[in-house]
Amino acid sequence: MGSDGEDPDSAAGLCAVAFTHLSADRPEAALTAARRAVALDPSREWAHRLASLALERLGSDAEAVREAEEAARLAPGSWQARLRLGAALRRVPGRWREAADSIAAAARFAPEEPEPHAMAGDLALLRGEHRPAEAAYLAALRRNGGHTPARVNYGLALLRWDPPRAHHDPAWSIDPRDTGRARRALEVWSRQARLLPAVATAVSGALVVTGPVPDVPLGLAGAIALVLVGTATVRQARRVRIWSTVPVMLGRDRWLGLSVATACIAVVAYTASLLVPLADPIWAGLAGIVLLNAPALAVLRVLTEAWRGRPVLALAQLSTAYGERAARRDLGVTLWIVLARAWSGLAALAVTAIVAHPVVGLGALAVPYLLVRVWGRGGLAGLGALRADRWLAVAAGLALTAALACVAAAVSSLVAAFAGGGEPVGVWAWRVAFGATGAVAAVFGLRALRAWWRGAPGPWRASLIMAEPVMDGVREPVTLTPEIMKAFTFSREVVLACADPLGPRALAVGAVVSVTPSGELRLIAGAEAWEAAERDPRVALFAADPLHRRFWAEVRGVALPDPETDVLRVTPKQVLVGEFPGRHQRR
Repeated sequence: MGSDGEDPDSAAGLCAVAFTHLSADRPEAALTAARRAVALDPSREWAHRLASLALERLGSDAEAVREAEEAARLAPGSWQARLRLGAALRRVPGRWREAADSIAAAARFAPEEPEPHAMAGDLALLRGEHRPAEAAYLAALRRNGGHTPARVNYGLALLRWDPPRAHHDPAWSIDPRDTGRARRALEVWSRQARLLPAVATAVSGALVVTGPVPDVPLGLAGAIALVLVGTATVRQARRVRIWSTVPVMLGRDRWLGLSVATACIAVVAYTASLLVPLADPIWAGLAGIVLLNAPALAVLRVLTEAWRGRPVLALAQLSTAYGERAARRDLGVTLWIVLARAWSGLAALAVTAIVAHPVVGLGALAVPYLLVRVWGRGGLAGLGALRADRWLAVAAGLALTAALACVAAAVSSLVAAFAGGGEPVGVWAWRVAFGATGAVAAVFGLRALRAWWRGAPGPWRASLIMAEPVMDGVREPVTLTPEIMKAFTFSREVVLACADPLGPRALAVGAVVSVTPSGELRLIAGAEAWEAAERDPRVALFAADPLHRRFWAEVRGVALPDPETDVLRVTPKQVLVGEFPGRHQRR
């Protein structure tokens, strides 16, 4: 950016160079240019914003906040400075509220811009507040339908996406690393607390199957697993240093809470099984609880996550932004979610048709209908996702085969029932339906295993990622030409237009005290102007050429009262210049 012919060694030229480097993802070079600009002109807030974003990309969050705070101090009415400050503060523990306030101020200063609304949506999404996030993203898209990050993240809000740190509230003052260590310790303990009793129970079950069943409880012989569980409990408990926060963490991350709860149930069931003889049916029930604890939780999680949110609507958003890397990845995961939803419904219909009545199998027609809707929403982007993930294409083909076979079996069974007698031809169709349904689950398992082995994104919700804003709050600010500065400084007819409860209102300005190099106008105005700026900071200033009245200038911006200097500070957002009509135009 920057004006043509801008001196590359000036502060403005160096800012333009830093912006170019940031656009090309070269934060080191951008930081060097921005710091040179700050050294030449410390009052240029654009340089501080550029340095803040460069430092953020380099991982220096504390320094990024300092630069953003300096930019906001130099231009308190700049919505871009407030946005940059909010984006930097959200990465610092304990300053989330300040980040939200800064972004809210940016949205108040520039409600017509999409970036503040998109950033507000990001804050809500990172806290798991999906409905406010949807509203914020829709507000951003109404202002700019081509805002790709907002569209991608709107799709995540429709999916009811949980952030990677679901256990941690970003508004907490606790360091995320501390809650992360606590979460890891709880996960390891719950895994060990389920595995050790399960192994001991499996060994006991093997004794029941291979030899005579002893009519005595295991007692001390089976307590070895409990000793190991106790040792693991002590070891992991030492790693948790924030026990007062653990209950809130378990409430925020429902799957972590369920994992810990089911692990406790497994330990209690195993302890009770030690007091019951192996031949007693009660022991078999307790053993089932211990052995099936983890698989049941895994199945529950897969089914629950498959039926959360509105993935078909999300596909429409993600396919529109398919050029974005995050959109391509999220689109593939969303298709897997849709497929898991179709598979679970198909399996339930097939089992119900066999148990209850074959006519239920006709409900499998919903699967082709769902795939048609997915085709309509995803379009060519969906085809691109199928080509990129052959496993997904195979699983979708198997699901469609299973659905058609289920419908054919139901129709064949009904025809055979009306015709009377004989084994229905649909028996083979039912076999194909169940075989294809099982094959879909097998393909999903193999695809998940392959992703886990390679450390790549898998067909699960945890692989969904947010789209980060690329250049948030670092656009070039509006500057005033020397002629416009002179007009506002020397004109005696400066008019301030502001909002009033009864409508727009024009007020006379006492004087324009100064115009800063960054374009901020500092003026003396009456109490009515101060009150209007406090109600709505968006104002417009009008001035004419003080000498020849050849042109007029209008500056639209944000006015903030400064009680320390007793002036009204107006930060420009838009500048309009026009010529007064000549005599022939007046006639």
